[in-house]
Amino acid sequence: MKVVCVGGGPAGLYFSILMKLRDGGHDVTVYERDPAGSTYGWGVTYWGSLLDKLRAGDPVSARAVEDASVRWSDGVAHVRGSTTRHRGDEGFGIGRHRLLELLADRAADLGVRVVYGHEAEPGDLADEAAGAGLVVAADGVRSALRGRWADHFGTEVTVGRNPYLWLGTTKVFDAFTFSFVESAHGWIWCYAYRFGPEAGTVVVECAPETWRGLGLDRATEAEGLALLGDLFADVLDGHPLTGGGSAGGGPARWLTFRTLTNRTWHRGNVVLLGDAAHTTHYSIGAGTSLALEDALALTAALHSAPAGVADRTPDPAALDAALTRYESVRRAELLSVQSAARYSARWYEDLPRYVRLPPEQMFALLGQRHSPLLPYVPPQLYYRLDRAAGRLESLRRLKRWLGPRLAGSLHARNSR
Repeated sequence: MKVVCVGGGPAGLYFSILMKLRDGGHDVTVYERDPAGSTYGWGVTYWGSLLDKLRAGDPVSARAVEDASVRWSDGVAHVRGSTTRHRGDEGFGIGRHRLLELLADRAADLGVRVVYGHEAEPGDLADEAAGAGLVVAADGVRSALRGRWADHFGTEVTVGRNPYLWLGTTKVFDAFTFSFVESAHGWIWCYAYRFGPEAGTVVVECAPETWRGLGLDRATEAEGLALLGDLFADVLDGHPLTGGGSAGGGPARWLTFRTLTNRTWHRGNVVLLGDAAHTTHYSIGAGTSLALEDALALTAALHSAPAGVADRTPDPAALDAALTRYESVRRAELLSVQSAARYSARWYEDLPRYVRLPPEQMFALLGQRHSPLLPYVPPQLYYRLDRAAGRLESLRRLKRWLGPRLAGSLHARNSR
């Protein structure tokens, strides 16, 4: 089959790898609008469960990604001069630039054609897309392909409340680190983790009124980095913060998170992948993992379909059935992750509700921020119930059963 993939991020590159592994005869081209070696962001995170899936999809690239990653198992929270450490699941960090480099090299080794510096839209693909059996829109949250048929896809975007900023640093954190700082204009916090032997990522977030009160809405990049460096001096240990989260060194920009959904993920032979199809709040660190899992699911759907779907000009009905199956599988798998992301974002937006708790209680509830029940129960009561549930299996079962039901009922009542 001839495949045109628009977007050379993790989703598009990994999908191209999987397609060539399934059938070396597939003609796969990836178009990326940015120059080779250019990307945004610093490090990305993932968990061990993703590695198991990557090994099943392509052991070679999985081994390369694992070897280039750093690991941690502790979480540390700093608040009001106190430090709380918690042992948790093993996490992994890898530089986004390095991840893309590894995937692009693997794709090229398999015969995928990767074209950089190509702003590809359906009307511009011309001869390249002529006769393509499948066109994959993997061009991110602002997908030009999806935007061309926005009414068909039913795209909806919900903009978050808190501004955030993605930065780098030479500080190498020994654990996934949270720092909450009270300023004269309210609380400001960061999440920080290492992604290489000499590099770390720092994501800063605060309420809009704090952002404006500190003057971060008006500061130059240099002024903003200096102010944030002073605010988080205790965790940075003298290391500077760095803006320009791209190889090209563009300025760091404050953003508000865009939660994107679509009514459908495909139209004819065009299918959405990764952030073009859905986004989840960065505070759960799942965006890259979900994009790679999309690629696995789409490849599986195409190759488990009736004969003819993977032909150069696939049968339209069979292709539609395969893309529908991909969408159905991924929607079901995303339900719990998207719920966790919504409640995680809400926890940070409701930070004053938790930040005055004793540090060990606050950190425990930070770990429970995905719970649909937490926003509706007094924090100290929830903390006591959670500790009790940890000791009694019957209470754990009751909590798992009651939480979503009670949260749904309370949410519906509060929405009236």
